[in-house]
Amino acid sequence: MDKYFTRMGDGSGVYMSAEEIKEDILQGVKDAADRGKIPELTAEEMDYIFEIVTMPGNIVGVERGREVVNTSDSGSCKMTYHANIAMERSTSVLVSEKVLGADSVDIGNMDYSYKAVKQIVHNETPVMELAQLNTVMPVLYGSMPNLGLYTKPDGPVDNWSELLPMAKIDEARAAQEEAVEHAVRDMVFVAGEMYAAGADGINLDTCGASGDADYLASLLATEKIKEKYPNLGVEFGAAGEFVLGMHGKLEYEGTRIAGLYPHKQVKLAEKAGANIFGPVVNTNTSKSFPWNLARTVTFIKACSEVAEIPLHINVGMGVGGVPMTEIPPVDAVTRADKALIEIGKADGL
Repeated sequence: MDKYFTRMGDGSGVYMSAEEIKEDILQGVKDAADRGKIPELTAEEMDYIFEIVTMPGNIVGVERGREVVNTSDSGSCKMTYHANIAMERSTSVLVSEKVLGADSVDIGNMDYSYKAVKQIVHNETPVMELAQLNTVMPVLYGSMPNLGLYTKPDGPVDNWSELLPMAKIDEARAAQEEAVEHAVRDMVFVAGEMYAAGADGINLDTCGASGDADYLASLLATEKIKEKYPNLGVEFGAAGEFVLGMHGKLEYEGTRIAGLYPHKQVKLAEKAGANIFGPVVNTNTSKSFPWNLARTVTFIKACSEVAEIPLHINVGMGVGGVPMTEIPPVDAVTRADKALIEIGKADGL
């Protein structure tokens, strides 16, 4: 019986038969449809995912004319901090543009959070100014809302992760609501400084990592940034496929935030004024790559069908169908890209 090389969700290699791959694709689609209350992929779309998974060669590509653009989170830091190449960040931006052919890049500080950046923003703006002076592509400034940084002892509010186990529900909710106010002020402040430095946009990265209050802070910050600086683009990237209900009762424009999947998350991002939305679908490391890919494409297709702003799908370590590993294997990454673009109708990656 012929078997095809593919991956597990943790990146390990595995050989699977055609029947096993097709069954995993079907089950991945059903899981997404059940969780998100969204339509399943068609039989033809599932057959095409099978074709993509089993294509010969290590690298696959989209059909000519279906190429998309890319944005990145902390893109200028990747060479400096992750690849351990001694290089100033504005130089990394030049390498990204002129050597790697990036479509855009995000300058971020190693401590990738708006609360931390606010303290050193006077050191960050010259980096942005220098990058803008020497580049053609859009350069954004990015960081995470990271609501947890506002808790004691480093921040001003009580830690809701400590209060919740003690059944202090009201106190935990009040702490999160107070943290939202601090986070919004910091994000808007940094956005204003970067706007003055010539930034093309602001990347709010990993929105909702601390739950629904974190997501609300990101929405409110987007709203205020667009009011004050209407020409400044905002890329709104989610932290997970659904919003954790750490608070549980928070709403935006009449919609409860907790529990929202990508196709509903994008509508709130649109209302807030975001220019790009980055949906996330989490990888299950115990399942196969075909299962994870089919599940991801199901969520993204439903999101793209309702979205009125561009979708730049999060495809990296453990999201977007990509295996959870420090160095994602190129065979899985390119297959995920192709499926997300050609079936999921992604506008970017």
